[in-house]
Amino acid sequence: MADISERTKIFTESVIRRMTRISNEHGAINLSQGFPDFDPPLELREALQDVSLKGPHQYAITWGAPNFLEALAKKQSHFMGIPIEAQKNIVVTCGSTEAMMAALLSVTNPNDKVIVFSPFYENYGADTILTGAIPIYVPLTPPEFNFDKKALRAAFEQRPKAIIICNPGNPTGKVFTKAELLEIAALSEEFDTWVITDEVYEHIVYKPYEHTYFAALPNMFKRTITCSSLSKTYSITGWRLGYIIASEKVINAARKVHDFLTVGAAAPLQEAAVRALGFEDSYYDELLTHYTRKKELFLRLLDEANLKYIEPQGAYYVMVDISEFGAKDDVSFCEWLAREVGVAAVPGSSFFKESVHNYIRFHFAKKDETLLEAGKRLLRLREALKKRNV
Repeated sequence: MADISERTKIFTESVIRRMTRISNEHGAINLSQGFPDFDPPLELREALQDVSLKGPHQYAITWGAPNFLEALAKKQSHFMGIPIEAQKNIVVTCGSTEAMMAALLSVTNPNDKVIVFSPFYENYGADTILTGAIPIYVPLTPPEFNFDKKALRAAFEQRPKAIIICNPGNPTGKVFTKAELLEIAALSEEFDTWVITDEVYEHIVYKPYEHTYFAALPNMFKRTITCSSLSKTYSITGWRLGYIIASEKVINAARKVHDFLTVGAAAPLQEAAVRALGFEDSYYDELLTHYTRKKELFLRLLDEANLKYIEPQGAYYVMVDISEFGAKDDVSFCEWLAREVGVAAVPGSSFFKESVHNYIRFHFAKKDETLLEAGKRLLRLREALKKRNV
């Protein structure tokens, strides 16, 4: 038999999705894969109910239904503070996962280099390699997850075609400061580099931190490709509605890539989501209040379990330090945690290019009762470890 492609041989399956399966197998509380166990807004569910009867049920225009594009352009123009034209600056994708792949395919060629900060959401390295590009990893140093300016410049001096920035960050919860982003902006101009951002957690930024849209920085819209989705903002991770916002030059390329990747995002879901895109600013204020309370609750539970963690500045993840337990294999530790303690996490090593095995990632986008039960189970962690080590 002919061999499979070389590009697929270096990958394992998604560690995050694997931990969900392990969680389900052992009846654990799934704090690994980042999706809520509560419902989307009622208005959005009612809109979907209406659409299920009235339609549309056939293909939308490949790059996005016109009313969805208009609603998204209006919403993002408002929050980003820059004019976005529905028919020139947006392509709708099947989630931000496709948006990132389409962005990379639109601006890189085989053997181009792409800067990826480490730790990183697991798709970024894989997406870069699948496009035929070569990742250059630049470490973010815990616990602040700041970058070293000299290391970043050294990476840019390799003449990368693009840099990927996740802000707010997954898995770290880091919110890049405006000064940090301006540093990256200056380097991107100096070395003529595309900036691809993942800003899916744009509305989940905890005070006193503030989100800065990279595309809104001076002179940056022309070289920024903003990837995002509706998944986290409206608690609809299963709807897979993402998008790219960029200059018309990039969008023209991205629309062609998107067309041949997936044809188009689901027409009924775009129709229903128009209602959410029209929500007042109060919705986003309430969303932040909601997740601020979730964060405070979960961090209190981690404190009660005497677990060391890095407090997130944004998004809904917490990196917990397990070095005190002497665990040299964070993957085995997470499998044991799901099986014996009943709480599922993601091994931190899946996010780092460096050999780092002392972190695990939890998420707290769950009902209060779910988090409280997880906290109760985590109180048994040390006792379970004693039995494990006997």
